[in-house]
Amino acid sequence: MVKLSTPAPDEEAPPEVIEPVVLGPTWRRGPDGRFLLPELSLGWHVLAWTAEYLQHSNGRPWKYTAEQARFTLWYYAIDPKTGRFLYRDAVFQRLKGHGKDPLASTYAAVEFVGPCRPSGRLAGPDHPSGVPEGQPLGQPHPEAWVQLAAVTQSQTKNTMVLFPGLFTPRALAEYAIDLGKEVIYAHKGRARLEAVTSSPRSLEGGRTTWTLLNEPHHWLANNSGHEMAAVIERNATKSADGSSRTLAITNAYEPGEDSVAERTREAWEAAQAGRAVDTGLLYDSLEAPPGAKLNAAWAPAVIRAVRGDATWLDIDRIVASILDVRNPASRSRRFWYNQITAAEDAWMAPYEWDACARPDLEPADGDEVVLFLDCSKSDDATGLVACRMSDGHVITLGVWQRPPQVDVWNVPREEVDGIVDRAFNRFRVLAFFADPGTGEDQADGGRYWDRFIDAWAERYGARLLVHATSTGTRRHAVEWDMGGDRRRQEEFTAAVERAEVDILERQLTHDGHKVMRTHVRNARRRTNAFGITIGKEHRASSRKVDLAVCMVGARMLRRLVINSSKYGKRPRARGKGRVIVLG
Repeated sequence: MVKLSTPAPDEEAPPEVIEPVVLGPTWRRGPDGRFLLPELSLGWHVLAWTAEYLQHSNGRPWKYTAEQARFTLWYYAIDPKTGRFLYRDAVFQRLKGHGKDPLASTYAAVEFVGPCRPSGRLAGPDHPSGVPEGQPLGQPHPEAWVQLAAVTQSQTKNTMVLFPGLFTPRALAEYAIDLGKEVIYAHKGRARLEAVTSSPRSLEGGRTTWTLLNEPHHWLANNSGHEMAAVIERNATKSADGSSRTLAITNAYEPGEDSVAERTREAWEAAQAGRAVDTGLLYDSLEAPPGAKLNAAWAPAVIRAVRGDATWLDIDRIVASILDVRNPASRSRRFWYNQITAAEDAWMAPYEWDACARPDLEPADGDEVVLFLDCSKSDDATGLVACRMSDGHVITLGVWQRPPQVDVWNVPREEVDGIVDRAFNRFRVLAFFADPGTGEDQADGGRYWDRFIDAWAERYGARLLVHATSTGTRRHAVEWDMGGDRRRQEEFTAAVERAEVDILERQLTHDGHKVMRTHVRNARRRTNAFGITIGKEHRASSRKVDLAVCMVGARMLRRLVINSSKYGKRPRARGKGRVIVLG
């Protein structure tokens, strides 16, 4: 009998080593190849305490896997400067069946009666707890109030049923733990651990010391998930000692549902890209690489890569589920590859875009490029993207969008003008198109960008091989206004469709810019009279797509230049190979 994981003869073989996508510090290594660990962590005391006071279901002392132990050290990492926890909140995202609930239950036990708060003391040599010398020692919270939150009772049960067998007889006696089905007490009622479901009003005002958000990929607006998450955040913020924290355990969410998990991931990505303030969120995930295929040849190796230390997962059984035609590919990628797949109307899946990233193809001085600028005044983003003529490589030169928590803001035109000048000084720009947008300039009259676009045409028009508008009453070297122009809309739609094919066939490369990735992920498929184009999910959406527009426009412009009669007649120039950061 042929095993389900045996590949068909015509299936492409996976690489010998599949490297998962790593978010967070758990699987990161230093230059010496060893795993990175925090300088100071209360996690060392947590590891020692759980081994002494907790047990597995078979009665053996609790022992974390190496992966779980490293995450524990990072979750309980201490800032050496302040003596406070390094991370305010955390998300632990793994594939289905990884063991997230048992891990979370041990942290709940620690926060309930264990050494969950820094005591201000450091372990000396040969400390009886086994904590390494110089690492922080913890102490219990004097009035611990631990909540396990979910939007359904069945979700909380997954964790609550673990506690009767989790505490050792010694822990039950020493901490006077009174086991209950929905509320567990200790120290004669001074400490409590409880399961709560989506009743935000009943949670308001509670001074919880630690909260577990169970499966926030199911927390939606229609089940009070968003309101519940907001109440939990407020309760944690007003904690008496400022040390109340949260942990979310989740599978990959389904984009477009606007779940709490989706909002959290987007907030983390915004902070990583510098578009939002880093508020101390530890996001830890182990995901399949972008090019991973869903077939019998790839699946076993991919599962081995993304399961981490969860060796108890049955790979052949998972592969059977992946190959079962009754299961949608998007669901298999979310559950088993731990990949965030595209929304139903998404133009491009994140992993497809990620597979085209080639940050090693750095631009050099003198490279022949084309530039595309998508302009806005305040609401949408303004982006400038270059496309190299030699290979079509896409390079993000700049993006400007309203900073977080700022109500009144306009795109700084002078700053954009400076980046444009630097691009012309560094590269050999063969064409430059700018879509002016619709914003008005109250000082000068007319559109917000007209004065700058006219200046660029006057400054650089003579050196451009292709002009944006070469026919009609208004000839212009740079202005390429797509609004209301059916011919340009048709041209751009064709470029969108070509770009999609090029991405899916790995014929397009890009520099891996984080904001560009977000804008491509935000782009939605929109049908017009000419085919499939891209746009925002709705007109008022805050999810920007402007860099995706620039990318398509730059690729379109490259094709126009190649097809122009002047391209073959241009004087050639060789780059010097020196890299300059444009900002």
